Amino acid sequence: MANLFEGLENLGLSGAGNMKLYDQEKEAKAATAAKEAVKEASEEDYIFDKSFKCPVCDKTFTAKATKTGKAKSTGFDPDLRPHYQGIDTLKYDAISCEKCGYSAVTRYFAVNPTSGQIKLIREGLKSFSGLPKTEGIYTYDDAITRHKLALACCVMKHAKASEKAYTCLKIAWLLRGKAEEGVAAGVPEAEIKALKEQELEYISGAYDGFNEAFSHENFPMCGMDENTVTFLCANLAHEVHKDDDAMRLLARIITARDVNSRIKDKANELKEQIKAGK
Repeated sequence: MANLFEGLENLGLSGAGNMKLYDQEKEAKAATAAKEAVKEASEEDYIFDKSFKCPVCDKTFTAKATKTGKAKSTGFDPDLRPHYQGIDTLKYDAISCEKCGYSAVTRYFAVNPTSGQIKLIREGLKSFSGLPKTEGIYTYDDAITRHKLALACCVMKHAKASEKAYTCLKIAWLLRGKAEEGVAAGVPEAEIKALKEQELEYISGAYDGFNEAFSHENFPMCGMDENTVTFLCANLAHEVHKDDDAMRLLARIITARDVNSRIKDKANELKEQIKAGK
């Protein structure tokens, strides 16, 4: 391209010959986009303080919550654990009242306990001494503590097996996330092994709970249809080395007529993995 600024050197603009008409705009936009991308990768940008009213003590409190639609999905583990860019949203999925201690995962916090359950929860939490203070984002330890408190409240109020199983599953996923974070940070192998062992304990609890729920509860269950829960349970059974159970559940999916092709394909993949001893 000809020099569009030819002659301006005579006016003292010695660099005019190197000026580009549009490329600098593109470079400036690219630099701005890069800065925004770096900013979006910060976990603080995905969360905010949200107000809740506790159904047990009627007090209003605030807890960290994720901004709807802000985080971009990047996929799932075989047992449906979700992944998002820049944040592990699972850390913010247990809501805990800082006043009385009542806790539940988000899906169930909005479901008010019965008067009988409230009485049981108040009795169970009568010695609650408060949650550790947190600033900014929740660490995995913060999140695990809140989810364990939610699981304890499930037991106190005699929650359905599916709610207990769902909460166990969330804790297992958090332990997996903590282990992954530990591996990246160079945490000793013994600590990672201990986290994986704890994860399997909660996976086992989730599997047992969903198994029980199959016999006594209706679908949808925890927001999932029957085929999705069946596929989830097959993965959980495989994780805790109950491959006979896993194969039985997979057969139910593979032979069903109302299963979408994506789940059926995943079921066939898991079946081949189990047959191959993986």
